[in-house]
Amino acid sequence: MAERIAKQLSAHGAELSAGAPFHPRLGDLALDLAKGGKIGVCVAVPSDTSASYHLRPPGGGEDWRAKSDGSTLRPVPVLVTQVTPVRRDAIYDHRAQQAALPVTVHYEDGGTCETVLVLTPAQVELYSIQFTQLIAARASATLEHAR
Repeated sequence: MAERIAKQLSAHGAELSAGAPFHPRLGDLALDLAKGGKIGVCVAVPSDTSASYHLRPPGGGEDWRAKSDGSTLRPVPVLVTQVTPVRRDAIYDHRAQQAALPVTVHYEDGGTCETVLVLTPAQVELYSIQFTQLIAARASATLEHAR
């Protein structure tokens, strides 16, 4: 994908609206507002021989052109597949009244990024109870399987 920004967009929160132009590179996916949000692979960029972006549906099909200024193009959001804890200690910030758990976010395209999951005290208590129940259920299942 062209920019890490694509990975920061929410797949459900991305709206078709005006904003900063997007300048995709060859092979990048782009959403074209002028085509009602149609997604295409960038097969040509503006140059001396091409006055516009040329896009093609990802599975093949008829090409179309988009303005060379990128004003109708937007990056395509990359979906998150899972979030996993990083093997580092969680920290509690007493002043902010929140806990921070280091996590890795995994994306559909294979990319990852490390960030922090911020939890309120109530969330920490809730998840503590839920994890205690999960540990007990696992122990019980392990005992039954061993019989």
